[in-house]
Amino acid sequence: MPTNAADRRAELRADCSRCAGLCCVALPFVRSADFAIDKPAGMPCRHLQVDDRCRIHDRLGPEGFPGCEVFDCFGAGQQVVQVTFGGRSWRDGDAVAGPMFAAFDTLRAVHEMRWYLADAGTRALPDDLHRELIEATERLTDLSGGSAAGLGALDVHALRREVGDLLGRVSAAVRAGLDGRALGGQDLAGRDLRREALRGADLRGALLIGADLRRTDLRVADLLGADLRGADLRGTDLADALFVTVPQLTAARGDEATRIPEAVPRPGRWR
Repeated sequence: MPTNAADRRAELRADCSRCAGLCCVALPFVRSADFAIDKPAGMPCRHLQVDDRCRIHDRLGPEGFPGCEVFDCFGAGQQVVQVTFGGRSWRDGDAVAGPMFAAFDTLRAVHEMRWYLADAGTRALPDDLHRELIEATERLTDLSGGSAAGLGALDVHALRREVGDLLGRVSAAVRAGLDGRALGGQDLAGRDLRREALRGADLRGALLIGADLRRTDLRVADLLGADLRGADLRGTDLADALFVTVPQLTAARGDEATRIPEAVPRPGRWR
């Protein structure tokens, strides 16, 4: 039977109050439209305060850091700090910082995969596929609670391929019979797609930057990895679209008429 997506994904949401500013230190920035500065991995952002809070958090976009606005660690930050390292901080020295940053990088990938698996768990699936999904979910949940050494030994690329294959089969089963268009991986940047029949479409990995998707029907469309930066989703129906994430929606434009999956928090800046 399908499980409750909102319950399964609650622990996969970032809680910065229980982290140590890991995304502001561990990750590199490249000066671009998303970041106003260059910052190498392992160096604290100049806006990170001693209390591990961002000095410009309430004005990231205007200050030139929209990339920070859309970033989501899927709860990996607090998991690494509070569980993997028992409440320690990267500020405790290099012996902690290096392994902590590596664990954060790996666990963010694991938690993102867990987010997709939680979505898949809400769908009506054949029994054998549902059992396989449960096994994968349990395996990744165990990885989340593992040691830094265990996370360091994990082959993330191989795991992504394995989980990606499973999610592809889930998507095919859910969208079966809808005759959705196969647009996965295509460059649709800036395209006016308002007249396209997109219900049940495969848009996995599609480049949809700046695309006009106003009032389109994206129900049961596969949006895993689709780039929605600047896409216009005003009035769009994504109520049961597959594999939607917070960063995707935050990077797009929406309004009060945009329907989104129940388990995905609504971006605060949408009106």
